[in-house]
Amino acid sequence: MAVRAIAMIGDPVLRVQSAPVSSQELASAEMQQLIDDMIDTMRAANGAGIAANQVSVAKRIAVVEVSGNPRYPYKPRVPLTVLVNPEIELLGDETVVINEGCLSVPLRGEVLRHVEIRLSYLDRHGEAQQQVLRGLTAATMQHEVDHLDGVLFTDRVDDLRTLATWPEYELHQRDDFVARITEFVKTIES
Repeated sequence: MAVRAIAMIGDPVLRVQSAPVSSQELASAEMQQLIDDMIDTMRAANGAGIAANQVSVAKRIAVVEVSGNPRYPYKPRVPLTVLVNPEIELLGDETVVINEGCLSVPLRGEVLRHVEIRLSYLDRHGEAQQQVLRGLTAATMQHEVDHLDGVLFTDRVDDLRTLATWPEYELHQRDDFVARITEFVKTIES
């Protein structure tokens, strides 16, 4: 297991446009090790996803997994997904307010996300993949692709009064958000 240090807000690597990964580069032992290290780092931090620039590598790779995560018990399960050169197409105008957190930002805050997206990417073996995603899974993917574009969720917070540290979120905002988002997930999943 190789857990890497997570870049924190203020580190310039989080603000650069990540470089696309070529097929030859993706097949290299170095890139495959990076992917394995990202998975280990995400899991060790109880994250739902992590982008390569969060481990100080400005390459267009992210990993996502939600499976019994104690930080996000309301999120639907997402099998381990490796996104190489991901692109998002927004589908429809429906949006939802998500109270987001981030491994690189010691805050949470409300962000408006599109409910439905088409996600196109290469998997870790270079195979083209495409998925239409809805709800919190779509929001998670938008968050990770934002990272690859040098955008943090704090850039998308319209009302700065919704920002809170994790402990204050737990005390004052979590219950209301979890109740609201659980109802939203039920409507999306049905």
